[in-house]
Amino acid sequence: MAEAESRLTVTLALCANVGVGILKLAAGLITGSAALLSEAAHSAGDSTTEVLLLVAQRRSARPADRSHPFGYGKERYFWSLLAAVAIFVSGAGFAFYQGLRTIFGPDEASSHLWINYPVLALAAVLEGISLRQAAGQMQKERARTRSSLRAYVARPRDPTVNSVLLEDAAAMVGISLALAGVGLHQLTGSAVWDGAASLAIGALLLGVSGVLARACQALLVGRQADPRLLTAVEKFLEDRDEVLDLVDVLTMMVGTDSVLLCARVDFIDDLTASDLEEACVRLDEELRERFGELGEVFIQPASRGDAALRERVAARYGHALADEP
Repeated sequence: MAEAESRLTVTLALCANVGVGILKLAAGLITGSAALLSEAAHSAGDSTTEVLLLVAQRRSARPADRSHPFGYGKERYFWSLLAAVAIFVSGAGFAFYQGLRTIFGPDEASSHLWINYPVLALAAVLEGISLRQAAGQMQKERARTRSSLRAYVARPRDPTVNSVLLEDAAAMVGISLALAGVGLHQLTGSAVWDGAASLAIGALLLGVSGVLARACQALLVGRQADPRLLTAVEKFLEDRDEVLDLVDVLTMMVGTDSVLLCARVDFIDDLTASDLEEACVRLDEELRERFGELGEVFIQPASRGDAALRERVAARYGHALADEP
């Protein structure tokens, strides 16, 4: 269900961006407005982004196989990173060029500036519809994961929804900047305002691209799961009768809702080899049943008295997970 809604969010954003992009381009060519041309490039960049996000959703849904035993979930992060770069290459670069050309280049007569206003108004309506869809899905995801807005944007589980949300929000700001630039140009007769609006749009796109790229980078490198999941897993394992202590726990996001878990556990000493095998299998099943986001679970018997292991854990988390022996 969440996957279908995510696909709807991206598709709706793509349709909105293609439509408003054509309108902005036509208005920019007719009036010669650098801000409108920059906004057209903005929409082109966003459209490219949505196409890449649709590719990400399709390719990341492929099941695990021999060459990719943990599945293809990280493909979503790769294509989302390319989408973030596309915003900069196709949008920000062109906006900077148009702004600098308008400010420092020869004066060019502008006419029919009034055309820009209804185009920007219609663009705001279409972008607003897309933004509402993305914001609605964001609220559902935030409620499901109990995340703050800042945490959701900085540490997204699904970068495709995060991308659309930030793009649409940036589009609304970009429309406001373009409206201000065109209005001041018409009011003062100076095209500098138009060029300044174009530069501001370029800076906006660069900022959004950086935020998206940083989030995707963390996921590609191998970001750990939500700390609340780690805490819940630690408590669950340490409450088991056969477990003496949890020595180490390693997690990594391998997909939108798929977490790889590796746990090193100190079991009670009177377990036989057969008992230990049965305990590992049972804990594996119980963990998957209790925490639906766990994709693969590896449980390794370990001693909490292993000094080298405790040092590695302390170096990673700032403290040893296991109690002092």
